[in-house]
Amino acid sequence: MWTTGVGHRASDLTLRTSDLGPWTSDLGPRTSIPFPSSVLRHPSSLYAPPVIPADLLVSAYTSGWFPMAVEPGEIRWYSPDPRGIIPLDTFHAPKRLGRIIRQRRFDVRVDCDFAAVIRACAARQDDEGSWIDEEILESYCALHAAGVAHSIETWQDGALVGGLYGVALGGAFFGESMFHRVNDASKVALVALIARLRERGYRLLDTQWVSEHLTQFGAVEVSRRRYLRLLHEALKIDATFK
Repeated sequence: MWTTGVGHRASDLTLRTSDLGPWTSDLGPRTSIPFPSSVLRHPSSLYAPPVIPADLLVSAYTSGWFPMAVEPGEIRWYSPDPRGIIPLDTFHAPKRLGRIIRQRRFDVRVDCDFAAVIRACAARQDDEGSWIDEEILESYCALHAAGVAHSIETWQDGALVGGLYGVALGGAFFGESMFHRVNDASKVALVALIARLRERGYRLLDTQWVSEHLTQFGAVEVSRRRYLRLLHEALKIDATFK
């Protein structure tokens, strides 16, 4: 998740994949949603980690849910209430960051090395540890190969020094995680992402939760009910990320 150090609230809906019955594609915002049991995960080989099916991930996102690994081998699905978003029409970058962008300290690239971005995000630990295990990593790399997950990357002197990744569906972008190895590298990636979303007609930028870090960019909390309405409208938009 983009927000670090944010605890889950009692109002957040959570599901264990292994506790629930057979999956259907008709997902809704209730705790009774029939997500798949672990036997429906797709291992790519006998020794490879299981993979969450791409159609399940897409169906979950379009219904307001997203997965996180709480420990190796255990995936839970979340629908926070309230939900974090950055309104694209009111986004603002701090003045100091604007100066850094104008100085062109970073080379911004799109989908140049998605796997390296998500692995760097997985290596970054917050107070609750890393929520990106091998199953999450392999699942989102498969989603990237399908043209649904994307990365915005910041490079410096030929090295990847920061970036973020997320899922793009219709006119909605679901931010998943970010990292930096050089000061301001992930912030520049976020500004580049929002510029891209604005240019291409996106309506919704989902940040899952809101942290102090994201409030400087205009992140706000909305109720789950309000979020689902915004999501419904955004999914009607035929936007293209690349």
